[in-house]
Amino acid sequence: MHRLTGADRLVALVIIALAAIGFLILVGPVLIVLVTSFTSSRALRFPPPGLTFRWYLELFDPVRSAQIHVAALNSLLVATLTAISATALATGAALAVARTRAGWARFAEGAFLAPLVLPGIAFGLASLMFFSWLHQPPSLLLLVAGHTMIATPFALRTVGASAAGMDAALLESSAVLGASPWRTFRRVVLPLIMPGVAAGAFLSFVSSLDNVPVSLFLSSAQTDMLPIRLWGMMETALDVRVAAASGVLVTGAFVLLLVMDRAVGLTRRMSV
Repeated sequence: MHRLTGADRLVALVIIALAAIGFLILVGPVLIVLVTSFTSSRALRFPPPGLTFRWYLELFDPVRSAQIHVAALNSLLVATLTAISATALATGAALAVARTRAGWARFAEGAFLAPLVLPGIAFGLASLMFFSWLHQPPSLLLLVAGHTMIATPFALRTVGASAAGMDAALLESSAVLGASPWRTFRRVVLPLIMPGVAAGAFLSFVSSLDNVPVSLFLSSAQTDMLPIRLWGMMETALDVRVAAASGVLVTGAFVLLLVMDRAVGLTRRMSV
Protein backbone atom coordinates (compact mmCIF):
# COMPACT_ATOMS: atom_id res chain seq x y z
CA MET A 1 0.00 0.00 0.00
CA HIS A 2 1.39 3.36 -1.05
CA ARG A 3 2.13 5.71 1.86
CA LEU A 4 1.63 9.43 1.46
CA THR A 5 4.81 11.43 1.83
CA GLY A 6 5.03 14.78 3.57
CA ALA A 7 4.94 16.56 0.20
CA ASP A 8 1.82 14.64 -0.84
CA ARG A 9 0.06 15.60 2.39
CA LEU A 10 1.04 19.24 1.89
CA VAL A 11 -0.34 19.27 -1.66
CA ALA A 12 -3.56 17.64 -0.47
CA LEU A 13 -3.96 20.23 2.29
CA VAL A 14 -3.36 23.08 -0.16
CA ILE A 15 -5.97 21.66 -2.57
CA ILE A 16 -8.50 21.25 0.26
CA ALA A 17 -7.82 24.79 1.50
CA LEU A 18 -8.24 26.26 -1.99
CA ALA A 19 -11.48 24.30 -2.49
CA ALA A 20 -12.79 25.56 0.87
CA ILE A 21 -11.90 29.15 -0.01
CA GLY A 22 -13.56 28.83 -3.41
CA PHE A 23 -16.69 27.33 -1.83
CA LEU A 24 -16.79 30.13 0.74
CA ILE A 25 -16.44 32.82 -1.92
CA LEU A 26 -19.18 31.30 -4.10
CA VAL A 27 -21.68 30.27 -1.43
CA GLY A 28 -20.90 32.74 1.37
CA PRO A 29 -22.59 35.81 -0.18
CA VAL A 30 -25.72 33.77 -0.95
CA LEU A 31 -25.95 32.54 2.64
CA ILE A 32 -25.47 36.09 3.94
CA VAL A 33 -28.33 37.35 1.78
CA LEU A 34 -30.60 34.50 2.91
CA VAL A 35 -29.86 35.14 6.59
CA THR A 36 -30.26 38.91 6.16
CA SER A 37 -33.69 38.44 4.58
CA PHE A 38 -34.96 37.25 7.99
CA THR A 39 -33.56 40.23 9.92
CA SER A 40 -35.74 42.09 12.40
CA SER A 41 -33.96 45.35 11.54
CA ARG A 42 -35.66 47.93 9.30
CA ALA A 43 -32.56 48.18 7.09
CA LEU A 44 -30.14 45.71 5.55
CA ARG A 45 -27.85 44.63 8.34
CA PHE A 46 -25.62 41.62 8.97
CA PRO A 47 -25.54 39.90 11.34
CA PRO A 48 -29.25 40.45 12.04
CA PRO A 49 -30.23 41.51 15.59
CA GLY A 50 -33.19 39.10 15.41
CA LEU A 51 -35.09 36.85 13.04
CA THR A 52 -38.56 37.39 11.57
CA PHE A 53 -40.67 36.54 8.50
CA ARG A 54 -41.94 40.13 8.34
CA TRP A 55 -40.15 41.09 5.14
CA TYR A 56 -41.40 38.07 3.24
CA LEU A 57 -44.95 38.94 4.30
CA GLU A 58 -44.44 42.52 3.11
CA LEU A 59 -42.87 41.29 -0.13
CA PHE A 60 -46.00 39.31 -0.99
CA ASP A 61 -48.37 42.05 0.20
CA PRO A 62 -50.32 43.17 -2.93
CA VAL A 63 -50.56 46.77 -1.70
CA ARG A 64 -47.16 47.56 -0.16
CA SER A 65 -45.21 45.70 -2.86
CA ALA A 66 -47.41 46.35 -5.89
CA GLN A 67 -44.55 47.86 -7.92
CA ILE A 68 -42.32 44.87 -7.16
CA HIS A 69 -45.07 42.51 -8.30
CA VAL A 70 -45.50 44.39 -11.59
CA ALA A 71 -41.74 44.31 -12.20
CA ALA A 72 -41.61 40.59 -11.31
CA LEU A 73 -44.44 39.77 -13.74
CA ASN A 74 -42.68 41.75 -16.48
CA SER A 75 -39.43 39.87 -15.81
CA LEU A 76 -41.17 36.49 -15.81
CA LEU A 77 -42.94 37.28 -19.10
CA VAL A 78 -39.75 38.52 -20.76
CA ALA A 79 -37.74 35.55 -19.43
CA THR A 80 -40.32 33.05 -20.70
CA LEU A 81 -40.46 34.60 -24.18
CA THR A 82 -36.67 34.89 -24.20
CA ALA A 83 -36.28 31.20 -23.33
CA ILE A 84 -38.59 30.24 -26.22
CA SER A 85 -36.94 32.49 -28.82
CA ALA A 86 -33.35 31.84 -27.71
CA THR A 87 -33.87 28.07 -27.66
CA ALA A 88 -35.46 28.12 -31.11
CA LEU A 89 -32.54 30.13 -32.54
CA ALA A 90 -29.96 27.98 -30.77
CA THR A 91 -31.58 24.76 -31.97
CA GLY A 92 -31.52 25.87 -35.61
CA ALA A 93 -27.94 27.13 -35.33
CA ALA A 94 -26.73 24.00 -33.50
CA LEU A 95 -28.24 21.64 -36.08
CA ALA A 96 -26.78 23.66 -38.96
CA VAL A 97 -23.30 23.75 -37.41
CA ALA A 98 -23.35 20.08 -36.39
CA ARG A 99 -24.09 18.87 -39.95
CA THR A 100 -21.15 20.57 -41.68
CA ARG A 101 -17.42 21.03 -41.29
CA ALA A 102 -17.25 24.13 -43.48
CA GLY A 103 -15.36 27.18 -42.29
CA TRP A 104 -18.47 29.33 -42.22
CA ALA A 105 -19.95 27.04 -39.56
CA ARG A 106 -17.11 27.76 -37.14
CA PHE A 107 -17.45 31.48 -37.87
CA ALA A 108 -21.22 31.36 -37.29
CA GLU A 109 -20.76 29.49 -34.03
CA GLY A 110 -18.25 32.10 -32.85
CA ALA A 111 -20.65 34.90 -33.79
CA PHE A 112 -23.45 33.29 -31.77
CA LEU A 113 -21.16 32.91 -28.76
CA ALA A 114 -19.75 36.45 -29.00
CA PRO A 115 -22.18 38.01 -26.44
CA LEU A 116 -20.60 35.81 -23.75
CA VAL A 117 -17.25 37.62 -24.01
CA LEU A 118 -18.53 41.16 -24.54
CA PRO A 119 -18.86 43.44 -21.48
CA GLY A 120 -22.51 43.55 -20.42
CA ILE A 121 -22.68 47.35 -20.17
CA ALA A 122 -21.14 47.77 -23.63
CA PHE A 123 -23.59 45.26 -25.09
CA GLY A 124 -26.54 47.01 -23.40
CA LEU A 125 -25.46 50.38 -24.76
CA ALA A 126 -24.96 48.93 -28.23
CA SER A 127 -28.46 47.41 -28.08
CA LEU A 128 -29.94 50.77 -27.13
CA MET A 129 -28.14 52.55 -29.98
CA PHE A 130 -29.16 49.86 -32.48
CA PHE A 131 -32.85 49.91 -31.59
CA SER A 132 -32.85 53.71 -31.42
CA TRP A 133 -31.43 53.75 -34.94
CA LEU A 134 -34.39 51.55 -35.95
CA HIS A 135 -36.72 54.06 -34.22
CA GLN A 136 -38.08 51.39 -31.87
CA PRO A 137 -39.49 52.75 -28.56
CA PRO A 138 -38.93 50.79 -25.32
CA SER A 139 -41.32 47.85 -24.96
CA LEU A 140 -41.44 44.33 -23.59
CA LEU A 141 -40.85 42.90 -27.08
CA LEU A 142 -37.73 45.06 -27.37
CA LEU A 143 -36.51 43.66 -24.06
CA VAL A 144 -37.19 40.13 -25.33
CA ALA A 145 -35.11 40.85 -28.43
CA GLY A 146 -32.23 42.22 -26.34
CA HIS A 147 -32.35 39.38 -23.83
CA THR A 148 -32.51 36.82 -26.65
CA MET A 149 -29.14 38.03 -27.95
CA ILE A 150 -27.66 37.49 -24.48
CA ALA A 151 -29.37 34.17 -23.76
CA THR A 152 -28.88 32.39 -27.10
CA PRO A 153 -25.22 31.44 -26.43
CA PHE A 154 -26.24 29.59 -23.24
CA ALA A 155 -28.81 27.54 -25.13
CA LEU A 156 -26.46 27.00 -28.07
CA ARG A 157 -23.88 25.28 -25.90
CA THR A 158 -26.25 22.65 -24.48
CA VAL A 159 -28.19 22.07 -27.71
CA GLY A 160 -24.93 21.92 -29.66
CA ALA A 161 -23.59 19.22 -27.33
CA SER A 162 -26.71 17.11 -27.95
CA ALA A 163 -26.63 17.71 -31.70
CA ALA A 164 -22.95 16.81 -31.97
CA GLY A 165 -23.62 13.38 -30.46
CA MET A 166 -26.49 12.58 -32.84
CA ASP A 167 -25.96 9.70 -35.27
CA ALA A 168 -26.29 10.95 -38.87
CA ALA A 169 -27.28 7.44 -39.99
CA LEU A 170 -30.63 7.92 -38.26
CA LEU A 171 -31.40 10.92 -40.45
CA GLU A 172 -30.42 9.00 -43.58
CA SER A 173 -32.59 6.05 -42.57
CA SER A 174 -35.55 8.35 -41.98
CA ALA A 175 -35.12 9.93 -45.43
CA VAL A 176 -34.80 6.50 -47.12
CA LEU A 177 -38.07 5.42 -45.49
CA GLY A 178 -39.80 8.41 -47.09
CA ALA A 179 -40.12 10.79 -44.14
CA SER A 180 -40.20 14.51 -44.94
CA PRO A 181 -37.56 16.81 -43.36
CA TRP A 182 -40.15 18.20 -40.94
CA ARG A 183 -41.31 14.71 -39.92
CA THR A 184 -37.70 13.63 -39.47
CA PHE A 185 -37.07 16.62 -37.24
CA ARG A 186 -40.22 16.07 -35.19
CA ARG A 187 -39.99 12.28 -34.79
CA VAL A 188 -36.23 11.65 -34.83
CA VAL A 189 -34.10 14.76 -34.24
CA LEU A 190 -36.15 16.56 -31.60
CA PRO A 191 -36.50 13.56 -29.23
CA LEU A 192 -32.75 12.96 -29.44
CA ILE A 193 -31.77 16.55 -28.63
CA MET A 194 -34.65 17.29 -26.24
CA PRO A 195 -32.50 17.06 -23.07
CA GLY A 196 -30.15 19.70 -24.51
CA VAL A 197 -33.09 21.84 -25.63
CA ALA A 198 -34.67 21.69 -22.15
CA ALA A 199 -31.36 22.55 -20.48
CA GLY A 200 -30.82 25.43 -22.90
CA ALA A 201 -34.31 26.79 -22.25
CA PHE A 202 -33.67 26.70 -18.49
CA LEU A 203 -30.33 28.52 -18.80
CA SER A 204 -31.86 31.11 -21.13
CA PHE A 205 -34.72 31.71 -18.68
CA VAL A 206 -32.38 32.20 -15.72
CA SER A 207 -29.93 34.43 -17.63
CA SER A 208 -32.82 36.66 -18.75
CA LEU A 209 -34.49 36.82 -15.34
CA ASP A 210 -31.53 38.45 -13.60
CA ASN A 211 -30.09 40.38 -16.54
CA VAL A 212 -29.20 43.94 -15.53
CA PRO A 213 -27.18 45.60 -18.35
CA VAL A 214 -29.65 45.06 -21.20
CA SER A 215 -32.67 45.72 -18.96
CA LEU A 216 -31.06 48.92 -17.72
CA PHE A 217 -30.79 50.39 -21.22
CA LEU A 218 -33.93 48.99 -22.84
CA SER A 219 -36.52 49.27 -20.04
CA SER A 220 -38.71 52.26 -19.22
CA ALA A 221 -41.21 53.30 -16.56
CA GLN A 222 -43.86 51.24 -18.37
CA THR A 223 -41.60 48.20 -18.72
CA ASP A 224 -40.06 48.06 -15.25
CA MET A 225 -37.96 44.94 -14.68
CA LEU A 226 -37.34 43.21 -11.36
CA PRO A 227 -33.50 43.56 -11.26
CA ILE A 228 -33.77 47.29 -12.00
CA ARG A 229 -36.53 47.74 -9.39
CA LEU A 230 -34.47 45.94 -6.73
CA TRP A 231 -31.37 47.93 -7.68
CA GLY A 232 -33.29 51.20 -7.21
CA MET A 233 -34.59 50.06 -3.82
CA MET A 234 -31.02 49.26 -2.74
CA GLU A 235 -29.76 52.68 -3.78
CA THR A 236 -32.50 54.71 -2.12
CA ALA A 237 -33.46 52.97 1.11
CA LEU A 238 -31.55 49.70 1.69
CA ASP A 239 -35.00 48.08 1.78
CA VAL A 240 -34.89 44.62 3.39
CA ARG A 241 -37.48 43.43 0.86
CA VAL A 242 -34.59 43.32 -1.60
CA ALA A 243 -33.00 40.55 0.48
CA ALA A 244 -36.37 38.80 0.74
CA ALA A 245 -36.84 38.97 -3.04
CA SER A 246 -33.30 37.66 -3.49
CA GLY A 247 -34.11 34.79 -1.14
CA VAL A 248 -37.17 33.88 -3.23
CA LEU A 249 -35.10 34.03 -6.45
CA VAL A 250 -32.26 31.94 -5.01
CA THR A 251 -34.64 29.32 -3.63
CA GLY A 252 -36.65 29.16 -6.86
CA ALA A 253 -33.52 28.88 -9.02
CA PHE A 254 -32.09 26.16 -6.75
CA VAL A 255 -35.29 24.11 -6.90
CA LEU A 256 -35.46 24.46 -10.70
CA LEU A 257 -31.80 23.50 -10.94
CA LEU A 258 -32.42 20.30 -8.98
CA VAL A 259 -35.43 19.45 -11.15
CA MET A 260 -33.55 20.09 -14.39
CA ASP A 261 -30.49 18.17 -13.20
CA ARG A 262 -32.69 15.20 -12.29
CA ALA A 263 -34.64 15.40 -15.56
CA VAL A 264 -31.95 16.09 -18.18
CA GLY A 265 -28.59 15.98 -16.34
CA LEU A 266 -28.06 19.75 -16.47
CA THR A 267 -24.71 19.86 -14.65
CA ARG A 268 -23.29 17.18 -16.95
CA ARG A 269 -24.39 19.07 -20.07
CA MET A 270 -22.98 22.36 -18.80
CA SER A 271 -19.59 20.71 -18.35
CA VAL A 272 -19.41 19.50 -21.97
